[in-house]
Amino acid sequence: MHEALVERAAAGDREAFAGLVRGVADRLFAVAWRVLRDADAAEDAVQAALIAAWDDLPTLRDPARFEAWVYRLTVRSACREARRSRPRVATVRLLDPDGGEDPDPAAFAADRDAVAHGFAGLSAEHRAVLVLRFYVGLTVPEIAETLAIPVGTATSRLHYGLRAMRATLEAEARMDLAQEATP
Repeated sequence: MHEALVERAAAGDREAFAGLVRGVADRLFAVAWRVLRDADAAEDAVQAALIAAWDDLPTLRDPARFEAWVYRLTVRSACREARRSRPRVATVRLLDPDGGEDPDPAAFAADRDAVAHGFAGLSAEHRAVLVLRFYVGLTVPEIAETLAIPVGTATSRLHYGLRAMRATLEAEARMDLAQEATP
């Protein structure tokens, strides 16, 4: 991010803030969607986070940390939205992180659905940590800073989130093997 743009926005320049938002809005939506698994709820969470960012921007001490700060606001907003709203049926849409084509689309779809099923079973807090680690690419200390939680809590959420995902994937693999063995 351009620190000068952050400083101008903090001083009340709406166009500067709009420029900052254009630079991060897609990534913020992607993070919120991965936490909430619902496009409408993700849009609400991002909008609430951006309103909070506009209101609190003058208190941001280090303009270079704008992006990490707005990620934290978005994840917190998404977690609040997840607690506030009742469970929603979400469309399963996981993106191929490499952007490449899988040689076996059926296998890719099955893997995607299994991962989505496991991911949907996690709490919003666990999904948030997994999204920040594997989608955004943050380290555990960066996740802790972004979410304003202790490093131990971030580590624990990552561990238990991965453990739950692994258990779900293993259970689905066992079910698939049992179905294949049944004539």
